[in-house]
Amino acid sequence: MDIDVARVLGLVTRSVRNLEKDGKPASAVTLTRLYDTSVDDLWDALTSKERIARWFLPVEGDLQVGGKYQLKGNAGGTITACKPPTHFAATWEFGGALSWIDVALAAERDQARLTLEHTAIIEDHWNQFGPGAVGIGWDLAIAGLERYLATGASVDHATAEAWMVSPEGKAFMSESGEFWRAAHVASGVDPISAKERSDRTIAFYRGELPPDIAHPGTGS
Repeated sequence: MDIDVARVLGLVTRSVRNLEKDGKPASAVTLTRLYDTSVDDLWDALTSKERIARWFLPVEGDLQVGGKYQLKGNAGGTITACKPPTHFAATWEFGGALSWIDVALAAERDQARLTLEHTAIIEDHWNQFGPGAVGIGWDLAIAGLERYLATGASVDHATAEAWMVSPEGKAFMSESGEFWRAAHVASGVDPISAKERSDRTIAFYRGELPPDIAHPGTGS
């Protein structure tokens, strides 16, 4: 895989905000970027079972409001909202944890803007790893989406897994984690605390955490 790490990561705008979800303190990470395609095409790439498998993972289930979905070896959940071709939302259930995703599309000149928000209740997991736990995974996913939209080529999972442990792949994890650390600090978190969490998360994604330390387990 040939990825211009700096360019791809630089195309994304990231933010972190605190909120209340179901009466509990929560935090949301948001990624926004433009794609060189139409809203209709981007919507189809994000919601068609056939096309999701080409750039992300195979998915099974009933992809309509109230339907259940399951990504192969990854998260599953329930579709909670769907308004083609501009908005869908779903629960994101992975490793016994429940969180929520919300995806919005909008036309911008001759491009399509994707805004993805992932919300989680603040608990030990968040306090240990911070926003990069889901943010790095989503950075990887939307980079893969760009490659697919530009070339039409389906992801080869063996090649992708090899890239993840390559120097280029590890550089991607590190730079993504640093972007999320900066977004975390911008949200008002103490810089030292934000760095401790981002360092831990980067080490996990780079395969450098000791086996006795819990991992983010984001599923994204």
